[in-house]
Amino acid sequence: MSTSQPKSLRPYSALVHDGPDRAPARSMLRTVGFGDADFQKPVVGIASTWSMVTPCNMHIDRLARDAEAGANAAGGKAIIFGTITVSDGISMGTPGMRYSLVSREVIADSIETVVGAEGFDALVAIGGCDKNMPGCVMAMARLNRPSVFVYGGTILPGIHPDSKKECDIVSVFEAVGQHSAHKLDDAGLAKVEMCSIPGPGSCGGMYTANTMASAIEALGLSLPNSSAQIAISQEKQDDCRRAGEAAIALLQAGIRPRDILTKKAFENAITVVIALGGSTNAVLHLLAIAHTANVRLSIDDFTRIGKHVPVLADLKPSGKYGMAHLSRIGGLPPLMKLLLDAGLLHGDCLTVTGKTVAENLKNVGSYPTNQDVVRPLSNPIKADSHLRILYGNLAPEGAVAKVTGKEGLTFSGRAITFESEETALKAVLDGRVKPGHVMVIRNEGPVGGPGMREMLSPTSAVMGKGLGKEVALITDGRFSGGSHGFVVGHITPEAAIGGPIAIIKNGDPITIDAVKNELTLALPAKEIKARLKAWKPKKPKETRGVLAKYASHVTTASFGAVTDKDL
Repeated sequence: MSTSQPKSLRPYSALVHDGPDRAPARSMLRTVGFGDADFQKPVVGIASTWSMVTPCNMHIDRLARDAEAGANAAGGKAIIFGTITVSDGISMGTPGMRYSLVSREVIADSIETVVGAEGFDALVAIGGCDKNMPGCVMAMARLNRPSVFVYGGTILPGIHPDSKKECDIVSVFEAVGQHSAHKLDDAGLAKVEMCSIPGPGSCGGMYTANTMASAIEALGLSLPNSSAQIAISQEKQDDCRRAGEAAIALLQAGIRPRDILTKKAFENAITVVIALGGSTNAVLHLLAIAHTANVRLSIDDFTRIGKHVPVLADLKPSGKYGMAHLSRIGGLPPLMKLLLDAGLLHGDCLTVTGKTVAENLKNVGSYPTNQDVVRPLSNPIKADSHLRILYGNLAPEGAVAKVTGKEGLTFSGRAITFESEETALKAVLDGRVKPGHVMVIRNEGPVGGPGMREMLSPTSAVMGKGLGKEVALITDGRFSGGSHGFVVGHITPEAAIGGPIAIIKNGDPITIDAVKNELTLALPAKEIKARLKAWKPKKPKETRGVLAKYASHVTTASFGAVTDKDL
């Protein structure tokens, strides 16, 4: 892609605004705030994911106005428009969670639709909850118009009124398990519920929202440190204003998203996600973004890169700190500088500043010497990646595990099977899941769900019950960034299309090996073949509406669960 000076700063809006025949369009635009001079300015769309659906996004209307002000001050004319969000944390463990991953596609489709229909010349997109980030970036890649992504920012931690310990949404999910195990009474559960979400911002650990915000900054599509700012901070407001200005600068320089989204940029993103101990959802979303940007990326790239990149950040869910702590010590740039100096990042990748990664990091200092949020390379939490791509007779096309080493590196046990997340959660809370069990939750994949729900409720209940090192969980669904323990998701092929996970029976021996990267059903090949031959598909759960459309088009998780691969 060329990054030479463009012939016009209004390649799209001129088609909508200019000439006598466009008088009807101008007439309507005057009513929404255009004056005579504005029709000669480049138009910057500000995609806002604001809603009162979730704390993650409740403040984004104000941030959108900051981005609008920045674009206008730089000589553009900004137009704010909306797109959807759904709350993973609220819908988790219910049928509504089936819409979560689907919302990524809806967000991308809706932003593409508005920007394409209205002739916007550039784009700023502001996201909060998990699917906002990849949805926004997928739209940017499709449109390929100068674009900047802004993260809405992380929530501050809650403080428990008695223990004075920090808490967050995962604290509440795990408290449910503690309550079930009679380690916490009704009043204790209520206290955790009341204190854990103190205000606006995305869930506070290195869960999926913070993981994807960091990955997008590493890709080069956000301004430096956009990923590690508090939602209700002056820094975040300034970030939005500068993003509006940057959109105009990118338009002037002729820099577009696919100039930035190179294979090297995705390698940088994977490296940063590993160093942060990020969510397994990053695998799914980075594959989808790469597909949209026409970049060849596969799940095996995570293994290749992960051999050389250590986990350095001691962040929740398996660590002890939240994103707010990383923000207080300098955010993401010092970590990226550390990785760059170690030869683990590509410094020559272009970013939305108009500069390269190395140029952006040139004057960035180190973290304070008295902090232990991010460890030095000489003392990593784990010497190689926590994101493990597993293969084997249970996952011929791959699966994704998040193994920090704190759970151990291998697990062997006997299957206890469930056809849905709800039945699995009930079994945990009722005490039917015992030490040595490998919980198998199936028919929760992209097709079978439909929608590939996250299994935060059962994994948190397992942890709350104190079974984190004694019980494993495998699924063709996926996990929240807040999940931890010995868990394997994204198993492909999924059960709904006849993958081997569909034919597991109670008591079958299963081994998870995060050293050899294998997921094995320890049965004779003849027995597995006979079971697969006898397998019959279930009737689709949905036959109308968005979930049915999604199920009919979606690819496997190993291809990012995209809906346009074969179009």
